[in-house]
Amino acid sequence: MSIVVAILALALLIVVHEGGHYLVAKWSGMRVERFSVGFGPALMTWKHKGTKFQLAPIPLGGFVQITGMNPHEEYDESDPNVYPNRPATLRFLTIFAGPATNVIFSSVLVFFVFSFAGAQRPTGNTLIASVTKDWPADGRLQPGDVLRAVDGKPALSVEAFRGHVKAAGGKPIKVTVERAGKPVEVVIEPRADKGSYFVGVALEPELVRRPLGIGAAAVESVRYPIAKSALILGGLWDIVTGRVAPDAIGPVKMVDYISKSVDEGWVPAFELLAMLNVYLGLFNLLPLPALDGGRLVFLVYELVTRRRPNPKVEAAVHTAGFLVLFVVMILVLFKDIKSLVT
Repeated sequence: MSIVVAILALALLIVVHEGGHYLVAKWSGMRVERFSVGFGPALMTWKHKGTKFQLAPIPLGGFVQITGMNPHEEYDESDPNVYPNRPATLRFLTIFAGPATNVIFSSVLVFFVFSFAGAQRPTGNTLIASVTKDWPADGRLQPGDVLRAVDGKPALSVEAFRGHVKAAGGKPIKVTVERAGKPVEVVIEPRADKGSYFVGVALEPELVRRPLGIGAAAVESVRYPIAKSALILGGLWDIVTGRVAPDAIGPVKMVDYISKSVDEGWVPAFELLAMLNVYLGLFNLLPLPALDGGRLVFLVYELVTRRRPNPKVEAAVHTAGFLVLFVVMILVLFKDIKSLVT
């Protein structure tokens, strides 16, 4: 049942994104021919206000087909309701609306979480989040241990712990943690790697969920996508600069993650769905061909220069980008399936 809910949640991401395009396109006076959730032949269709809605079997995304938006299609050039004949500002808003709606929806989701379940706040303690196999801490520290001291000195923050390990320079250190309410002391000898010293643990601040009022929940829900966007863009920068290896996930892995969060309860499920909405919104704003961000680049050029870009050049760029994106998505899909099987 959790897998079914996860698939529906993933479909909701697509509906929210494409719904943003659809609503602003209709508001802008554009003719929307088709609204598809998924790709491939339609499994179910219905018509509403001139638009054909459909469900398709390949859950790799969806699309809104606006008359005249595809550079290769034929349309009545005198028709004021086709995409190319609408003002550039309205076309810009129509494209921008998809990612923006995902970001707004993320705020709505966390508002419900903050209002009814509260928000997570740090306690001041630092937890051992994970222990790397075959590293010095393996078998000595455990996930869930609360960090208390290193060599008798308080090390209650991630930075303080790392500072102690680095200052030790490979000499054995005594780490004190709290495990099941009792103090535990272990001796660990840091290992050198890439010019620094590590013991093989990932640390994280301990968080507890505390209630918020409606007003505070509203403020925090507005801040949420901003803060998460900063973290995501920071991680993207680390990938671009080579500090972190890229690790993309596709629909299959997303369904797996969402289904596990659904098993844990509605709060983790809503929080994960909110985060995925921020991810989807930012991803689509990247200035890459075939993405919304790529289309916005051409529209910004038109708004600034008051000249339309060469339609053949724009069509070629988006077609090439779509082919590359499709290949990448297929590779990520196979990677997801392989990781789940193995």
